[in-house]
Amino acid sequence: MGRVARFDSETRIGDFREVIRRGAFASALAAGQDILCLLDHDPKALLGRTRTGTLKLAEDADGLTFELSLPDTRAAADVLALAERGDLGGMSFGFTVPQGGDHWQGDLRELRSVNLHEVSVVQSWPAYSQTEVSVRARPAAPATIVDTRRAWLETCR
Repeated sequence: MGRVARFDSETRIGDFREVIRRGAFASALAAGQDILCLLDHDPKALLGRTRTGTLKLAEDADGLTFELSLPDTRAAADVLALAERGDLGGMSFGFTVPQGGDHWQGDLRELRSVNLHEVSVVQSWPAYSQTEVSVRARPAAPATIVDTRRAWLETCR
């Protein structure tokens, strides 16, 4: 769980500055499209999606929040381990801007409405440093054959 984006917080992207305004994600979330959660924007590293309910996104007063139920994959295990240690860089998001969805004033771009395609857990440097990822609860590990045998052996002693 964490924060994908924070409203009214400026960042520098290359040769321009960018700020996300309140409500920028509202129409994308209301559209009900399938939004993916990826690792470092890599479509081969899928962590969840809104269509299946493994990714939940919502706007609150401060920005875009997320809850993610991680799959049983190597990439997800790595993300979980890094999140537990506090080593993840933050979050990012992939989007396009619909007609009239942004406003430029000099070198400042205001994002007022975006078409959200994906959110990404970023291992190193997110474009917006005010994002965050944390572990709410680690899922219980499923019993393995080795665990079952160990329990049986301990019972027989």
